[in-house]
Amino acid sequence: MLSRINGRIQLASWRQPRVLLWATAGVVTLAFLITLEIAARRYGLPGPITNQAQELIFAPKSGPLLYASMALMMVVLTWRQRFVAAGAAIGIDVVVALVRWAVDAKMTFGNGALWVILGCAVIAFTRRSGQERLLMLKGVGLGLLLVAGRKTGDAWLLITSKTRPTVLDEYVVTADHALGDPSWVAGRIIEATGPVGAHVLDWVYAQLAVAAAVVALYQLRNVAVERRFPGHHLVRTFLVIGLLGPAIYMIFPVVGPIFTYGTGAFGTGGEEWAVANLWPDTPPPVSTPHPVLYDEVTPRNCMPSLHTAWATTIFVHSRKGPRVLRYAGTFWLIATLCATLGFGYHYGVDLIAGVVFALTIDAAMRALDRGWDRSAVTLVAYGTTVFALLLVSYRYLPMEMAGHPWVFGPLLLLAMGSVILGYVRTTRLWEPKAAPVQRPEPQPGLV
Repeated sequence: MLSRINGRIQLASWRQPRVLLWATAGVVTLAFLITLEIAARRYGLPGPITNQAQELIFAPKSGPLLYASMALMMVVLTWRQRFVAAGAAIGIDVVVALVRWAVDAKMTFGNGALWVILGCAVIAFTRRSGQERLLMLKGVGLGLLLVAGRKTGDAWLLITSKTRPTVLDEYVVTADHALGDPSWVAGRIIEATGPVGAHVLDWVYAQLAVAAAVVALYQLRNVAVERRFPGHHLVRTFLVIGLLGPAIYMIFPVVGPIFTYGTGAFGTGGEEWAVANLWPDTPPPVSTPHPVLYDEVTPRNCMPSLHTAWATTIFVHSRKGPRVLRYAGTFWLIATLCATLGFGYHYGVDLIAGVVFALTIDAAMRALDRGWDRSAVTLVAYGTTVFALLLVSYRYLPMEMAGHPWVFGPLLLLAMGSVILGYVRTTRLWEPKAAPVQRPEPQPGLV
């Protein structure tokens, strides 16, 4: 009889709305990864699941990202368990490094972190039960999702290059005249700084996910004590941006200045497909834009700039941290904007769209946690409308934008600024109000 009662209690717990939501999200994520795996294999390349499984043995693409993912997973562990997990990961990496050195293979690290994450998943199923099992599985899922997001992005980029033979760069670069061709300006500035500035910005650009993990670790620092995750944190917005952004790539395929208008000083690729060798010295002349046929290798990953979107969310979520974290968030945003423009990866209008995209998604994720009231619906609807109008104007009004830069340039900045202002004002209203301090009433008799 007791076993039947316990079974009913466990069944009731699984019927709770939050548990059902997590289960549904897990099923949808798995189905999405399987779909991308099948799509990638149609083009003769491994998908995100295969790439992730290979990193258990072969050299990982990003060791720092795997350790950042393990650090996110460890927010659910006690300090003793964290030391054990970190020691196990380092020990496995040392053994793997010795094997690689013996066979003269590529020296890298990160396999140990992935093994530890999967080991915690096994422990959750075999040694934990109830809420403790659910909490540990949430931690494992959080760590794996950060890694899977990178692999999913790689698969998406492959699909964009194979399914979108033409690109709309000429429309975007024409619209970018309204902002004064900032990519060309930033490219010449970074070229003048020499290799030091370029190396710093390249490192910042490549380690964006690690910076996000640092901010998320601060937000999730109390999970092990409170035994629950906060309702809203950076990782949720970060992953949703990575999930929805590539869908816009398919709608508005753009490859970027460095591939369409020359390779400049910071990379190679696209010379045989480039419209002209102009970047970063000579801004392209204003002419009637048209779709351009491009190769089947270069990702169509410019519109919107997801690096800008992610750096914006890092900046926003670092505002409530200590001073050093706020400074780091500001630095990462500025450096990412400089890198995206200065390396010729993006046009200026891409960055504006990226900021609007990020704030709209973050507002939606906050509303999902606190509830959809009128202010939330208004903010998300306004951000979505502005984002859609930006894309429409880039596609159908580029000549007008280039012909009247003193009108459309400020309008683009005002559109972005209005979304920023609406986000700041609305989210401030959502913050919990501090209870007023009760002052003791004066007592004349004591006077």
